[in-house]
Amino acid sequence: MENLIALLIAAPLLGAAVLLCGGRRLDKAGHWLGTLFAAASFGIGVVLFADMLGRGAEDRTLHQRLFSWIPVEGFQADMAFQLDQLSMTFVLLISGVGTLIHIYSIGYMEHDERRRRFFGYLNLFVAAMLLLVLADNYLLLYFGWEGVGLASYLLIGFWQHKPSAATAAKKAFLVNRVGDMGLSIAIMLMFTTFGTFAFEPVFGAVGEATEGKLTAIGLMLLLAACGKSAQVPLQSWLGDAMEGPTPVSALIHAATMVTAGVYLIVRSGVIFNGAPDAQLVTTVVGAVTLLFGAIVGCAKDDIKKALAGSTMSQIGYMILAAGLGPIGYVFAIMHLVTHGFFKAGLFLGAGSVMHGMNDEVDMRKYGALRKYMPVTFVTFGLGYLAIIGFPGLSGFFSKDMIIEAAFAKGGTQGWILGGVTLLGAGITAFYMTRVMLLTFFGEKRWQPAPDPATTPGVEPGAEARPGELPHPHESPKSMTIPMIILAFGSVFAGGFFEIGERFLTWLEPVTGYEHGNPPVSAMAVTASTMVVLLVGVGIAWAMYGKKPVPVVAPRGSFLTRAARRDLFQDDVNHVVLVRGGEHLTRSLVYVDHSLVDGVVNGTAASVGGLSGRLRKLQNGYARSYAVSMFGGTAILIAATLLMRAV
Repeated sequence: MENLIALLIAAPLLGAAVLLCGGRRLDKAGHWLGTLFAAASFGIGVVLFADMLGRGAEDRTLHQRLFSWIPVEGFQADMAFQLDQLSMTFVLLISGVGTLIHIYSIGYMEHDERRRRFFGYLNLFVAAMLLLVLADNYLLLYFGWEGVGLASYLLIGFWQHKPSAATAAKKAFLVNRVGDMGLSIAIMLMFTTFGTFAFEPVFGAVGEATEGKLTAIGLMLLLAACGKSAQVPLQSWLGDAMEGPTPVSALIHAATMVTAGVYLIVRSGVIFNGAPDAQLVTTVVGAVTLLFGAIVGCAKDDIKKALAGSTMSQIGYMILAAGLGPIGYVFAIMHLVTHGFFKAGLFLGAGSVMHGMNDEVDMRKYGALRKYMPVTFVTFGLGYLAIIGFPGLSGFFSKDMIIEAAFAKGGTQGWILGGVTLLGAGITAFYMTRVMLLTFFGEKRWQPAPDPATTPGVEPGAEARPGELPHPHESPKSMTIPMIILAFGSVFAGGFFEIGERFLTWLEPVTGYEHGNPPVSAMAVTASTMVVLLVGVGIAWAMYGKKPVPVVAPRGSFLTRAARRDLFQDDVNHVVLVRGGEHLTRSLVYVDHSLVDGVVNGTAASVGGLSGRLRKLQNGYARSYAVSMFGGTAILIAATLLMRAV
């Protein structure tokens, strides 16, 4: 079975090569080929999963070594893979949800002239993400990490003729490069500390390293995770990335790319366990981002950007749980999987709404769509109930586990983290209820179709003519079937994982688990969560369900205006990074001109002036040379006589 591991990556990688190099002859069949290659990877994953279930817990880790990638004395790196319970979880999520998104894209991208290329990029992304989670060493993981960054850049900027899309792709690429520096530094520190960057030798030697070294490595890994998973302070790219086609939002920003940071921290759990300070910083980053994304999601009228804020917040839950160490590793991954179902379903539902509404993204111009798009309404509604933690649905189990784990941290820290997670649950209930009410309930607020050529944020390819009122209708089966499958996952996955503690038993051999010391009972946590959930839903109903919704958003309070501007994250980046960079550049230019050039030019001027004066002694006249010789001789004679007299 070990020999099948490489095929997981090879299938979508071959698909990307065929679709991107095959030319226009594949335009008519490219989307089917891309979907087939993704499905093949999922099929291989299912076979390996079935084989893994038949093994004992201690015998489930498989290795496959292909060749020596970098055979240098003292610096060895293999093209080798490791498949265990953690990586298998990601394999099934990436290839399974990825295949559904490929199927959805067949209908969604039907009228796009570059559909073949789009599916090639999707295959490339899936292959890179699988390489990331299957690598058995950090250097190969870094290779997949960068491949994911490249593919996301290509997909976010797929409609590159739109300046906003091209800018968003560059922004995502550059912000992620900051995080990537953290991963590269962490790998260098590992090599200088342990002499290797392979998982097993590094984890086995952690006990020999100082806490300071482990803290430095942990913080650099966290920086990398902040970039990929859009966590504070590297979160600014995620909202702008909604400029990509909606299937990209579902694939990258729901189920795969943004979860890479969570995988990195949990995979490196042994390192973080030896670095309490790094764990503390990780929980703080997760807690801050949890609230940051939730607040931003409350004020967005763009349906995809509201879901992007939600994604940022939910990944914050996972990062917080990962920062709790063995108390939270399992629940971070559990919420990651359930989130992959309901958030991918929500994004695909948003795309379905846009498909029926002339590609309009402003929820204030929706309303009453439940009557016209029943399948989309039901599947989106189930995803909504799952994400807010409605009892019995997936989010109820996974999010409650994180809240309980936060309290179980104990002491003041446990109360603070538990309070933050509860507050986040209430805000989540508010902004997701707002999305549901604005989109599917109330009165029609439909507006004439915008012109894609002149209106920012409009996805090209809309069938409606500019100025035409929308005629909402249900999406084709190629779009609704994936939404229905994801809705089933949103409803049943969490409960299935919780029965008999299946998920905990599955992951514990890899991640470890500690129960912690919760100061309150699980029943009290659940009751508190239900209370804040009802409060959040009630406030949203009072604001958007009982009152008419204006098509143009009112100015609102300062907090509302700040949330609409992403809590000034771009302004802060501009002041700190752009202006800071400008001042640094000007300072360096001044130093270069004044000091460096001053020394160089001053030296040159001194040599030039001295040579100019000495040149006057070499005038070519014999009488001048005779006088010089006579003067020199006279000086020598005088000096000799003086020395004798003394």
